[in-house]
Amino acid sequence: MSEKMKPPGRTKHDGLTLLGNSRAGFPESPEKARLETFPNPFPQRDYRIRIDSPQFTSLCPVTGQPDFAEILIEYIPDQRCLETKSLKLYLASFRNVRSFNEQVSNRILDDLVRACQPRWMRLEAKFAARGGLSLSVVVEHPNPGAPVRASNSV
Repeated sequence: MSEKMKPPGRTKHDGLTLLGNSRAGFPESPEKARLETFPNPFPQRDYRIRIDSPQFTSLCPVTGQPDFAEILIEYIPDQRCLETKSLKLYLASFRNVRSFNEQVSNRILDDLVRACQPRWMRLEAKFAARGGLSLSVVVEHPNPGAPVRASNSV
């Protein structure tokens, strides 16, 4: 159907303000970022969406040095899917945020779940080695069950 023949009114893309907007810049902080979603075209089916962001950056909360990571997101959408341009801008908003790797990974998962309310979501943050150690954080929604807590003693 041509654009002229489409009925007036709302479309399935109403509410998307960043996609196709060449003036959409990087937000100053995650609080100022906007995660946008669109209707899942197949809500009756469980299927997985995988997103890889190989250039994530945040700052060490102690030294202020940059922490580089690859962020891998996988989810089964329910009624809404994440719009990827808004996700890219949201992730970029962490570049000046001082945060421990564990904290930033859990925050991103919480924000993504709040935005699209998936049936299931997994986020893996693979941080680049610093001081001879590399760190990966894996978080899931819903929580796959609290493991038995170990003693704090070594």
